[in-house]
Amino acid sequence: MPSAIVDGITTRYEVVGSGPPVLMFAPGGFDASLEKWTTLGVYARIKLLDRLSGRYSCIIFDRRECGESGGRVERVTWSHFAAQGKGLLDHLNIERAHLVGGCMGCGPAMAFAVAYPHATLSMVLYWPVGGAKYRINGRQRFAEHLAYVQQHGLAEVVRLVTGDGKPFNADARGGPWASVIRHDRTFADSFARQNLDEYKLIVEGMARTLLDRDTAPGAEPEDLLRLDIPALIVPGRDASHATSAARYLEECLPRAEYWDVPVAGQTEETAPSRLLQFLENRIAP
Repeated sequence: MPSAIVDGITTRYEVVGSGPPVLMFAPGGFDASLEKWTTLGVYARIKLLDRLSGRYSCIIFDRRECGESGGRVERVTWSHFAAQGKGLLDHLNIERAHLVGGCMGCGPAMAFAVAYPHATLSMVLYWPVGGAKYRINGRQRFAEHLAYVQQHGLAEVVRLVTGDGKPFNADARGGPWASVIRHDRTFADSFARQNLDEYKLIVEGMARTLLDRDTAPGAEPEDLLRLDIPALIVPGRDASHATSAARYLEECLPRAEYWDVPVAGQTEETAPSRLLQFLENRIAP
């Protein structure tokens, strides 16, 4: 599978299908690998990638710090995730693309549209994460990692991750760089040797930046309200994907279409067809 170096970080990616480009920010929380489009929950059930790739060039990739992509210890923000997507488009010599975000991938998609509006043809935001429970649970995950680091140290984090291989969302103790530690020995060695106090400050800042509100994170409402970009919003309904977060985005995005269909009605027959209808009504690149 090909890879690109984006801002010094390896990005594993694949282009599936042919046609106008669609940049797809993967679901899966802190384990957002490209496989999630075909293996995870609702996305596997509705076979979204299979249908989209019949008419579009679907650019799927492992988000930085996820899957087999690389990472860097820094206070990662939604803008960092967006920049990875833009760097991948530049690598592929693509000037403009439709965006599809799933789950936690909706935040990077919104951040991309705000930072690079001229590169954004449209947005599909499928089950955007958000809500009070999402923020509380996410903050708790970072807190559990920091508590483990404080008690055991960074070298023990490396031993834990290399032993069980679990990503951050499966075992909070391993932290947000667990996937990189698992597959990059050089990174793991450097991770274990870094200054503990500085690392804790980075993680604390990262948690506050990514989980800063009780609705959909990713971009400021004032920036979303200024976007002249068509958007389709598909609501979820659970502890991580509050329907209120989807409604918030409908309020903030001036050209939003809200697909007011309950989760049970989002099927293999209905959901891909609705997305294709939306994309085909947009201006082709």
